[in-house]
Amino acid sequence: MTSSKAANSSQGEHRRPRPSAGKIISWIVVALAILVILFPFWWVIRTALSTQRELLAQPESLAPVGFTLINFARVLGQVDTATAVAAGGSGQQINFWLFLRNSIIVTLLVVFGQTFFSALAAYAFARLHFRFRDQIFFIYLMALMIPGIVTLIPNFLLIRELGWDNTFLGIIAPTFLMSPFAIFFLRQFFLGINKELEEAASLDGAGPFGIFARVIVPISWPPLLTLGILTFVTTWNSYLWPFLVGKDENVRVLTVALAIFRSQTPQGAPDWTGLMAATIVSMIPTLILFIILGRRVVNNIQFTGFK
Repeated sequence: MTSSKAANSSQGEHRRPRPSAGKIISWIVVALAILVILFPFWWVIRTALSTQRELLAQPESLAPVGFTLINFARVLGQVDTATAVAAGGSGQQINFWLFLRNSIIVTLLVVFGQTFFSALAAYAFARLHFRFRDQIFFIYLMALMIPGIVTLIPNFLLIRELGWDNTFLGIIAPTFLMSPFAIFFLRQFFLGINKELEEAASLDGAGPFGIFARVIVPISWPPLLTLGILTFVTTWNSYLWPFLVGKDENVRVLTVALAIFRSQTPQGAPDWTGLMAATIVSMIPTLILFIILGRRVVNNIQFTGFK
């Protein structure tokens, strides 16, 4: 009798408690939120894997209509115009590799410049002592409250007066040096570095720049990498400024090229299948970055923001 009671009590202890109604509702809400977020991505994939004619005939279908991979071949320049038209495409060509090269050039230059110069400025605000340092930093951070559209026209007029329109220099100039967010982000990390390391380097005869290059940078790779990834994604997806300044095909970036490709449809209806295939291909670099380094980015943002 005692053994049966002990067995029943042990079964009761190992019995999992039933989830409460609040938890069930929370799971449902989270599942719906995930569905709402992922559905547009699925719609892009579904459109890219469909043929243009059958897609227009069955626009409400949730699955690919007339499954095909020819749209990706069209984007990559592997299909001639006659074959593209026969498959239901518009016949318009997109010089994908040229625009991809332009996007890579612009993005890498902005990532390098903004990361390097923002690190220098952040170190100055965090460690160097000069008059009105904190006041200057506060005024500089006020730029975070200014919408980018406010400075768009002045920047455009300046670039045009300098003769930098339709050049890579004109596209990268406004964001090459630094940004308020980047400086604030790195400054928070630099403030947490042990000052004894810098004092030891100073006793060895290193100056401010030597301390920065030999001490600060080697131990600051996580936040620098995080800033580089965030800058990469932002620059890669930017559209309005490259559209205004870089209209020439030789410097046209991929986001602008996709918008122009959408408008160049002689039949009237946009070539949605080709456009969505090009969109998927253009998203691959950022997806790879987040798959490989996404966890590190989140951890570094949390560490820097709450230290």
